Amino acid sequence: MNKGLMKKINRRNFAKIIGSAGLASTLGMPSLVFGASKKVVVVGGGFGGATAAKYLRKLDSSIDVTLVEPNPTYYTCPFSNTVLGGIKDMSEIAHGYGAMKNKHGVRVIHAKAKNVNSNSKTVTLDNGRKLDFDRAIVSPGVDLRFDSMEGYSQTATDKMPHSWKAGPQTALLRRQLENMRNGGTVLICPPGNPFRCPPGPYERTSLIAHYLKTHKPKSKIIILDAKEKFSKQSLFMSGWDLHYGDLIEWRAGTAGGKISRVDPQNMQVETEFGMEKGDVINFIPAQHAGKVARDSGLTNKKGWCPVNQVTFESTLQPGIHVIGDASIAGKMPKSGFSANSQGKVAAAAIVSELAGQEPIEPSYANTCYSLITPEHGISVAKVYKISDKKTIVGVKGSGGVSPKNEDPIVRRQEAIYTQGWYDAIVQDMFA
Repeated sequence: MNKGLMKKINRRNFAKIIGSAGLASTLGMPSLVFGASKKVVVVGGGFGGATAAKYLRKLDSSIDVTLVEPNPTYYTCPFSNTVLGGIKDMSEIAHGYGAMKNKHGVRVIHAKAKNVNSNSKTVTLDNGRKLDFDRAIVSPGVDLRFDSMEGYSQTATDKMPHSWKAGPQTALLRRQLENMRNGGTVLICPPGNPFRCPPGPYERTSLIAHYLKTHKPKSKIIILDAKEKFSKQSLFMSGWDLHYGDLIEWRAGTAGGKISRVDPQNMQVETEFGMEKGDVINFIPAQHAGKVARDSGLTNKKGWCPVNQVTFESTLQPGIHVIGDASIAGKMPKSGFSANSQGKVAAAAIVSELAGQEPIEPSYANTCYSLITPEHGISVAKVYKISDKKTIVGVKGSGGVSPKNEDPIVRRQEAIYTQGWYDAIVQDMFA
């Protein structure tokens, strides 16, 4: 064991590694070699899993790391709204795992994991193959609750796409918008809390409005919201007033926004005020942890994964760490940036544990950028720490939201930062 190098990962440096998130790949973290090879299997190759797999190898190159991800190409949910807005195409949010294999020495298996067993310490794939591990990281993202709304089903997504997992559903919703008549109505139906990416439906509204204003200006967007308020609400609504006027209408849950039934065949949804018809309906259902987490005994009765928030080790299944949207991470939102931060925390915790060291108490960060137009960006940021009760809480006075004034120079700078954030974090994950 190289104790000198181990000392380099002290609490202050670790906080810098985690807090810089998307820029962490520039830090030149040392490679630590602790002796006999240990096996770590990472399930899920998104913002959490890809980051964890890469940083396990960066922190200790002797660890045998296997990443299990069914898709050879990963489409990011962040920036998928720019595809819907006609600003980018699908190829610009597509990323592969070549560097993971060839540069970082991670074994990548494109298969679906069916079960992660903490007793036998095996991951079972859908083809029956079993992978042994000393530690496992599960980053399964979310699954959609097809049972959460009357009339909704997997088949319904062919007519009412959720597009809450980037890829074919993103392309489908984009085609529907392109084919819609000028003067049509788009219904956007966000779920109640908790759900992946709290500002996502409202950035989506903004960028679809940008497309409609440019190409189909007689059209309208109605947001039928299960909630009474939403993330960055005042910034979104002032931006909508500035750029889109009457094109966007938001209805809160108590103002007719709560949906009780969907009717995909007739392209309508039911609220307390009657049926609302849409030419395009983006229905985003309630969510819970991905299936492999539920099938592996990692979820509670609400469908989410309780974890030790210092190490992200499951409190239900020892030896398995759960990160990203599926985990219960205190005050941290379910976002790509959070998952990236948590991937590094879990990687560092596992490296310490395999070396017989106490895990370092981490700090975390989250920044969420949103576009209202291609040249109007807004953001919210927060730093998090571990409280005395060992839960993740916000650091008082840290971060904040964009200023309320609509200075076009400031908003343009935030839009530039949005692109910079995306470029940096996918570089951190996949390069």
